Amino acid sequence: MRRQTHAHPDQLPLDLTDEQALERIIAARVAERAEAASFIWRFRLVCIETVLIGTLVAIAGVILGQPAMMVLRATVLIAVSCFASGLLLIVLSAWSSRLLARWQRWRTS
Repeated sequence: MRRQTHAHPDQLPLDLTDEQALERIIAARVAERAEAASFIWRFRLVCIETVLIGTLVAIAGVILGQPAMMVLRATVLIAVSCFASGLLLIVLSAWSSRLLARWQRWRTS
């Protein structure tokens, strides 16, 4: 014997009879979470690339026997440039994605 449970008055009712609508809701939520996670992963990738490029420049400068201040300045300059270009690419890809989605909605309506 199953006991009938009642939803809290503040909770939105969830109708599970329409499977198509439920699938659309789930797909929209998954897409939203994936988009948010993709930004975080892109940012992590840019940070890792920045550290790697800076380290490579520092190691190359030390191996070649260059003065320490020149190696440090080059390392910082290259790392900052790499970080800035990575962030610019992230912003441009997000902007173009939104622009494309808006254009597709405009074409279908």
